[in-house]
Amino acid sequence: MTPRPLADHEPARRGGLRRDAERNRDRIVRAAQELFAERGLAVGFNEVAHHAGVGVGTVYRRFADKEELMHAALEEPLSELAEVAQRAGEAERAWDGLELLLQRITELLVDNLGLRDVALGGGGWHLGRSAAEHVAEVMTHLLDRARAEGDLRDGVVGDDVVMILWLVTDLAQHSVQVHPGLYRRYLQVALDGLRAWPGSAPLVERPTEEQTLTICRRWAGAPL
Repeated sequence: MTPRPLADHEPARRGGLRRDAERNRDRIVRAAQELFAERGLAVGFNEVAHHAGVGVGTVYRRFADKEELMHAALEEPLSELAEVAQRAGEAERAWDGLELLLQRITELLVDNLGLRDVALGGGGWHLGRSAAEHVAEVMTHLLDRARAEGDLRDGVVGDDVVMILWLVTDLAQHSVQVHPGLYRRYLQVALDGLRAWPGSAPLVERPTEEQTLTICRRWAGAPL
């Protein structure tokens, strides 16, 4: 059989290489999304490559640096964060928007530690600045409105909210195996502390003494 000219094979081969490259890129992004969400942005290229089932050289060929990979992996959750802020900012009463924003942001950050690192300024990463800045602007606007409407405690500032988010989301990491969702109880307590007067809604179920002790030991890194 007479072989066909090489030129006839070249377009198909190049197309196959492009598809392989796209598949590898998708696998790398998915792996990064999973690892960043579970462990935060300290995860390196080697770990991402292993999780994606590709060589680390493939990761470097697809992404010039870690920041480019983080942009790809966090694009969707950052967009969701901005959408939540947009909805909260449109609330008729500022306190309702503030509650919505803090509750939904907390859920997102608990589920994605990489997003938390970016949104709350951990690790000094600057990607997603536009989304994070948008959330900060909405938060400031809601605090100002809530203060003017008489719903916000005197002296509360945006940095107080950031610290509350760090505390509550960190608690969530240490309590998830003992009492999933417990963080919502302490977010509720914290929100009541921001109000001009205490809330009266029933608190989320409290942990048992044994659960509290286990969570404290996990948080302290002590033997269980």
